[in-house]
Amino acid sequence: MPIVIYGSPILRKKSFDIEKPDEIISLAENMMQTLKDADGLGLAGPQVGALKNLFVINTSPLESEGVQSEEKVFINPEILNYSDNNVYYNEGCLSIPGIFEDVSRPEAVEVRYRDLNFDWHEETLDGTVARIFQHEYDHLLGTLFIDKLSAIRRKLLRNKLNQIRKKNYIVP
Repeated sequence: MPIVIYGSPILRKKSFDIEKPDEIISLAENMMQTLKDADGLGLAGPQVGALKNLFVINTSPLESEGVQSEEKVFINPEILNYSDNNVYYNEGCLSIPGIFEDVSRPEAVEVRYRDLNFDWHEETLDGTVARIFQHEYDHLLGTLFIDKLSAIRRKLLRNKLNQIRKKNYIVP
């Protein structure tokens, strides 16, 4: 699937809940394949032009760093609680190619979501999976990781962001 790049208005729109699981099974499968092809860690509906509360994660690119490999689909996700302890980590985004910045996020989150069978799950995520979940969840709200940076840092990135916007290209 083509990945929507920074500058597209869809990345700033809020997504909608999914009412019927059968309407998104093929979308979720295509998104997972797109994510793997792009060597990314997460991909949200808006990033492929679908304003649906859905994202996929795949941590297998981080196995060499000791992160357990996990593929998961999150439908209608919610964050119920955030830990008090924040940590910085260098984040990037498939929709903002070539930009990586340190972002502070809570170390753990308590979440609720549906799976592909449309069953509800509640669990506490921590570490890398918690970070990916929060990054992708932000996409569903129309928020990008660069919005979490200081005003000065965003100003320093303005030229690079404008170059990405002007290229208006699609990641294969």
